[in-house]
Amino acid sequence: MVQELPLADELAAVFARMSGLLMSEETTSTAVNLVTALAREAIPGAVGAGVTLVDDRGGKTTSGASDPVVEKADSMQYELDEGPCLAAWAQRALVRLDEIGSDGRWPRWSRAVEPLGLRAAMSAPLVAGDRSLGAIKVYAQQPGAFDRHAEHLLVMFAAQAAILLANVQSMESARRLSDGLKDALRSRDVIATAKGIVMAREGIAEELALAVLVANAQREHKTLRDIAHALARSTVRRGH
Repeated sequence: MVQELPLADELAAVFARMSGLLMSEETTSTAVNLVTALAREAIPGAVGAGVTLVDDRGGKTTSGASDPVVEKADSMQYELDEGPCLAAWAQRALVRLDEIGSDGRWPRWSRAVEPLGLRAAMSAPLVAGDRSLGAIKVYAQQPGAFDRHAEHLLVMFAAQAAILLANVQSMESARRLSDGLKDALRSRDVIATAKGIVMAREGIAEELALAVLVANAQREHKTLRDIAHALARSTVRRGH
């Protein structure tokens, strides 16, 4: 009898590669592509894998596929609004199809993917805390390719992947917020400078100076920041 490795040991190398992603400046899209590639390697019998992230209404936001066949099979789920990936996400439970052609749960999707040569599929939800981020799925060309062992592997893989993806999403959001805050502060400073220039030049109050800048922006079909920046720059040049 062959001694099986504990599940955690089987996935240890995969988890290490996932964790390494957090040490670099990665985007959600990059993380999804990495998780997709690792899933195909980690699940015995899988010939393709895909990851789809969705919003709270089930709309696809980011997706990754190991090959065009998987990409087509996944896209059909969203076109038809049915399939194992959507079911795994909605139910927060693993879904396994031993024979896609004879499984009657999603008949339109099953018929649509039959020409692709995929015969078995398995999908697990990506859940981090109380958030269901999406689902990960693997496909096989042979019926019954996935067993209980493969189920356990995919569930453990999905749990780790969900944590990774949630962290990357959070870091990406923080970077966007930081960049937006920096832009907002720069805009505020340049507009304040421009108001001061108008106040000194025209001898008017701050509210009227702002109104002058707004009127100029509307007249020239430019943003208030652009008008303020141009005024400040031209004033500096004249000062030299």
